[in-house]
Amino acid sequence: MQSSNIVDSYQDEKQLIEKIYHDHKGRYGYRRIHLELRKQDVMLNHKTVQRLMKLLCLKSTVRPKRYRSYKGEVGTAAPNVLERDFSATKPDENG
Repeated sequence: MQSSNIVDSYQDEKQLIEKIYHDHKGRYGYRRIHLELRKQDVMLNHKTVQRLMKLLCLKSTVRPKRYRSYKGEVGTAAPNVLERDFSATKPDENG
C-alpha cells in the first residue's frame, strides 16, 4: 500500500468537527455534532462522524446532574367552613 500518497478525504470534515466540538466546550457528542454539520449543509452519516471523532480522540464530557429537592410552598390546610370538630379522644373514633 502507498500510505504516503493517500490524501485524507475527510480533512475538511475533521476540521469542522473539531471546531464544533471546541466551540461547545467538549459537551457535544457525535449526535449533536452530526446535527450541527447538517445545519451547515455537510452531509455525513452519523457513523462516519462517530468514527472521525474516535480518530480525533474527541469524546463528550458528561456533566453531573445537580440534586434539586426544592418543593416550594407545599400547601395549606383547607378552611373549616362547616365548623366541624375534628378532635378525637381515642384512636379510630368516629365523630
